Amino acid sequence: MTNIISSNLGYPRIGEKREWKRSLERYWNKQISEKELLEQTDAIRLANLKKQKELGVDLIPVGDFSLYDHVLDTSAMFGIIPDRFNYNGGKVDLETYFAIARGRKDAVASEMTKWFNTNYHYIVPELENQKPTLTENRPLAFYKEAKEKLGINGKPVILGPITYLKLSKGYEEKDFSARLQEFIPLYIQLLKELEEAGASWVQIDEPIFGTNVSKEVILEAKQVYEQFKQAAPKLKLILQTYFEHIIHYKEIVEFPVHAIGLDFVFGDSLELIRQYGFPEDKVLAAGVINGRNVWRANLEDKISQLELIQQYSKGNQLIIQPSSSLLHVPVTIKSEVKLDSDVKDGLAFADEKLEEIVLLTKGLHSGKDSIKTERKANKNALDRFSNSTNRNNKQVQDAINKLDASDATRSLPFNERIKKQHQELNLPLLPTTTIGSLPQTTEVRKTRTKWRKGEITTAQYEHFVKDNIEKWIHIQEELGLDVLVHGEFERTDMVEYFGEKLNGFGVTEYGWVQSYGSRCVKPPLIFGDVSLDQSMTVKESVFAQSLTDKPVKGMLTGPVTILNWSFAHDDVSRYTVQNQIALALRKEVESLEENGIKIIQVDEPALREGLPLDENKWKDYLDAAVYAFQLATSSVKDVTQIHTHMCYSEFKNIYDAIDGLDADVISIETSRSHGEIVSTFEENTYAKEIGLGVYDIHSPRVPDKEEIKQNINRALQTIPKEQFWINPDCGLKTRSEAETIGALKAMIQAAKEIREEQLTFQKQ
Repeated sequence: MTNIISSNLGYPRIGEKREWKRSLERYWNKQISEKELLEQTDAIRLANLKKQKELGVDLIPVGDFSLYDHVLDTSAMFGIIPDRFNYNGGKVDLETYFAIARGRKDAVASEMTKWFNTNYHYIVPELENQKPTLTENRPLAFYKEAKEKLGINGKPVILGPITYLKLSKGYEEKDFSARLQEFIPLYIQLLKELEEAGASWVQIDEPIFGTNVSKEVILEAKQVYEQFKQAAPKLKLILQTYFEHIIHYKEIVEFPVHAIGLDFVFGDSLELIRQYGFPEDKVLAAGVINGRNVWRANLEDKISQLELIQQYSKGNQLIIQPSSSLLHVPVTIKSEVKLDSDVKDGLAFADEKLEEIVLLTKGLHSGKDSIKTERKANKNALDRFSNSTNRNNKQVQDAINKLDASDATRSLPFNERIKKQHQELNLPLLPTTTIGSLPQTTEVRKTRTKWRKGEITTAQYEHFVKDNIEKWIHIQEELGLDVLVHGEFERTDMVEYFGEKLNGFGVTEYGWVQSYGSRCVKPPLIFGDVSLDQSMTVKESVFAQSLTDKPVKGMLTGPVTILNWSFAHDDVSRYTVQNQIALALRKEVESLEENGIKIIQVDEPALREGLPLDENKWKDYLDAAVYAFQLATSSVKDVTQIHTHMCYSEFKNIYDAIDGLDADVISIETSRSHGEIVSTFEENTYAKEIGLGVYDIHSPRVPDKEEIKQNINRALQTIPKEQFWINPDCGLKTRSEAETIGALKAMIQAAKEIREEQLTFQKQ
């Protein structure tokens, strides 16, 4: 009989009610000691492991837990610490670890960017001048902890060397092989120590194999894994891929490892094993439960899929697991007591996904009748969800079917309408603005919570929001900003807020997932056709504009980002849902314009992150993204200026799409990448207006004027001064009032000095 076991690839770090986040932030605010932080996070980690054991998972991951980021953990384990942090070797202390991620007064934080095409951010390793050394064997420590404290013979999880290097910066591509060789002895030492400690299975994550890496890299990687096998022959190594099918399938399945992990949710892994087969001497680890979405699996469909996988793979062992780490989904639906029952029937968070995996393992191993009751309950829940009256809106479906190219085109080209906008807005050279959100203080959050609990009335809450808008309009005027924002004090999150307003959406109470560091977001649920029947932002924007003669931007989140940062049900095409959101936003854009708002910003920070890992699929994705953005924004008058914002993106490969959005002004993060994005604009002629973020808002450090001037002058070497805007690199929601005012003051002073220098030079 085929041996079938269950496995998990990674578990959410944050705790059911974000206990992890609160511990971290109390430590950063010096409210608890390092000892207390470690005690509290140890308890969370052990509770996570215990829960997986109780759920019946056979292979439980250890070492997937982190105090900030698993890529940063790998860097710390190998002593890859940038010189500016004055690291002197040995185990990396917590102060240095967090400084790399968050910066400190004398050292800027390392660059942060998206983990493949997810909304999780990792800290980019900096290899320049670094010689790796094994400072500690983290997977070994976590393996021993699970074994000694909980009796769990865990499966250590390690970020693979190919992926780690490919995600790093500070070396030239021609030096990849040489840099790789520096890490191999360290990985070997790590694996040998795990083998000696009694570990059976080890998961080595190589998601980079789902991208278009060259065949030469794959062949080099195979040699690396041959060294691993020779060094630790008793270990059962799982080469784990996810987020997409692997491009060089035939070569990778021949790697000298015990098991290969494939993603059967994204990409076409089933077709690959059907066409090319799967080695009989290897275990297939089948990722059939979606690790990146929250919808309940159809157990009948999954069993049928697994039966096909068995048939095509012809192996004598199968591992059933999620398609990726469950880091990307909330912890459990058990805490969701306010959701409509028909929506809740369609949901499965991390714990429920593990229950599905354990059930599928039992059903495949012992026959479908062994889970007959559970299958029936699953079908009934899915039927209730599918038949919900909230899911279908024929009017929206008809509107989508009538769309054509003309619905997504501005009436005048940019070079003609920008002249009208300049005349209408009358802004100075190098205009200053912010990205949108302003500090959400403890008072703001507590007041919103009181309102949601019914402890204060809606009128009281709206009065409170107005007071904050008025306060910050005055602060912005006093600072001397040219284009103001209302501050978004009424919004919990840039996507969740719109999820609460749009039809076809639902929101959770505890559906948090980690975005970066302690920053967690609560993606809304898209369960039906999307529409808008009342304005979402007009009241606050109009009130803010009534307080000042300076222009106040209307602030919206774009259709691509709303989709990418939501959990959308997959029974409707993503591009159809995207266009439904765009049509809803179009109504809001038109309403803002009708009410006197002259600048409307429609943010798309997640446009690039949604790119398929396979570059062959990029064009379809980008064409659809551009169309949706234009659909949302193109119906405005020529004098109405459309802005957009993007952050933490490598823009080189999507430059044409950025241009194609046809936004009048785009603002882009560049501060953490230290101006590297500027090179994209050196190689291309960008005609529209642009703001390259001149300081990093994700770090608590307040930059000085000279540092900001340096960043501005670097950009002005490439971008004409007539096109350039000056702004922070992202919204200021997470910063304190003092940090925000101090940094903006330095930014505005830097802008004024450079403006004067430019005007003086022009007169000469």
